[in-house]
Formats: sequence, structure tokens, C-alpha cells
Amino acid sequence: MKLTSLSTMPLMALEAEQAHSASIAALKAGAGRMFGPGQPFKSERLKANVAGLAFPNPLGMAAGYDKNAEVPDPLLALGFGFVEVGTVTPQPQAGNPQPRIFRLKTEKAIINRLGFNNEGHEAALLRLMKRRHRGGLVGVNIGANKDSEDRVSDYERGIASFASYASYFTANISSPNTPGLRDLQSAENLSDLLSRIMAARDAAAAEMGRVVPVFLKIAPDLQEADLDHIARSAETYGLDGLIVSNTTLSRANLLDRKAGAEAGGLSGKPLFNHSTTVLAKMRERVGPALPLIGVGGVHDAQSALEKIRAGADLVQLYSVMVYEGPRLPLRILRGMDRLLAAEGETVRSIRDRTMKEWASRPLPT
Repeated sequence: MKLTSLSTMPLMALEAEQAHSASIAALKAGAGRMFGPGQPFKSERLKANVAGLAFPNPLGMAAGYDKNAEVPDPLLALGFGFVEVGTVTPQPQAGNPQPRIFRLKTEKAIINRLGFNNEGHEAALLRLMKRRHRGGLVGVNIGANKDSEDRVSDYERGIASFASYASYFTANISSPNTPGLRDLQSAENLSDLLSRIMAARDAAAAEMGRVVPVFLKIAPDLQEADLDHIARSAETYGLDGLIVSNTTLSRANLLDRKAGAEAGGLSGKPLFNHSTTVLAKMRERVGPALPLIGVGGVHDAQSALEKIRAGADLVQLYSVMVYEGPRLPLRILRGMDRLLAAEGETVRSIRDRTMKEWASRPLPT
């Protein structure tokens, strides 16, 4: 199929998972250059240095879209400052039965129960090896197979497999669609996970001579005590940052009751307030030094900047692109740059401006 027909295809008329596959095909065919600047958007106001990495801008593509590392470079061509591929598990797995993605069109939201469907380490590794000299920041989100007898070992294997090719790692323990995975966020389990992951990272660093930053992705469905122990663990084990947050099991204030009744994690605009509150509360706990990536409900320049004001160093999006299309990253970045210019600010100068206000809000029970 030609790029022209792919780029104009009414993807919303397709079943959700078919639309996703069609969008990947469009990017492979050159849509990144058609709808974006052909490279990460650059601006002095937007650049950020986080976890030892120089980001040309703070807007990233979240994990979950490019699960198999098929299109990181076309995504960078849309203007993103960085791209996170995965979640990748050691062995290929089909994920949960279809249908497993549901659109909530009026709310620009998605519910998914995919279950870490991916082609496994080997397939993603071969693709990342081929692009290793192209530059650009590409993180690798690692997870555990559903039937693994030792899930922590799957994360260790992810570190070992991708250490030479990942700009950073994200340990995803926050998906609601793999039974028992979120249990790794508990105090006892998290200590075992982080001690072994960071040991694997250090072993890889000793061999390569390069330390790859490790982030931990957490769920929004946490309470104050959970945030306390995660913040302590991040300091104890020397994590390079946290990603706040994954999808939610909450269905509070949804208008689309029918789609909202589907099992799975909710993402998109309705998640913004919830995830931003958790982000600010985490910033309050970890202090100013630890990098935080804010995810959940980012849909325009104002919402991206508000994540940063609430405590994020970087932000990521995914779900709203389903509704807004491939021009969204460049539109957001130009808008951020324009708004900051009008205020005489930078992304570095506005961070934490509204953190206390957001952190004072109660968490959903």
C-alpha cells in the first residue's frame, strides 16, 4: 500500500488494533517525514538534561505504541525528543484475547487489556542493532512474561539484552493487564526487583564502560503509603528516575459507561488530573534532584507544560494521538515553545511551579 493511501486512510473507521497496525505501516512508509520535521524538534527553551542524557525537547512517545522497536526513527521524525519502545519480554507472547483495545471517542480515551503482546527480545534487539548509529534517544521498556517462574529474572535479562542499544531502561511493573505484575510495587517485592535490576545494570556497565539510566514506571492507582515506600526505594537503590504513571483501573467520572465497563487500563485525557496529582506527590517526596517523567492525559501544549509545572522533567503521550493524528507532536512542541517565549521562560525554569497545589489534592480511594 502506498504512503498516500495510508496517510489519508480513515483509521478511526478501522477496528482499533487494525488501525494501530496501519499506523505502524504508514510510519514505515515515510509518514514521519511527511507529518513532522524529519528529526526531533529543537529549541533552546525546550531542551533538557535528564539522567545524564541531553534531550532536544521534553516530549516523548510513551511505551505501548512501538512494542517491537519497528519505528523509533520515524517517530523521532515526527518531532519527538525521545521514543520509548516496548514493553518487551524475553519470550514472544500473544497477549490477551481480542478485542482488547476500546476507544472512548467523546473523552479522547482508550481502554486496553493487551497483556504485553510482543515479539520478544530477539526481534526487538535485531532492529535496534540495525539503527544503533542513527542517533536519537530511544529507551527500552522491559517487562516479564506472563508465565515466567521468576519474573525478576526477566527484567535482569532485559537489561543484559539491550544494554548496548538502549538510551535508557524503563522497568514496567505497573501494567494492570498481566496478573500479579503490580504486586512487584509492594515494599518487599520492590526491594528484590530493584536490587537485582540495578546489579544487572552495573554488571553491564562494567563490561561496556557506559552506564545506562534505569527508570521505574509506576501505576497511578497508589495510596500515600505506597508512594512513600517507592520514593524511599528509589533513593536506596539509586534509581535514575521514575515514570508517573501507567494506565488506571479507575473509571471515575467517565461519560461512556458502555466502553468504560470493559476490563483493562484507562488512558487518555481523563487520566490527566489523577496522574498529575500522583506525579506532584512523588516530586514532593523525592525532592528536586530525581528525574520524573510525567505520563497520562497529555493532549496539547498547555497540558504538557502543566505536567512540567507539577514536577515533571519530561513528558510522554500516546493515547491522544489516536484521535489527533501524527501532526500532534509537532503542534504540541511548537505550542510549548511559543507559550514559553511569551512568558520569557524555559521548561527548566517552570518546573515545580504548581507542584504544591497539585500535591495537596486527595488521591482517589
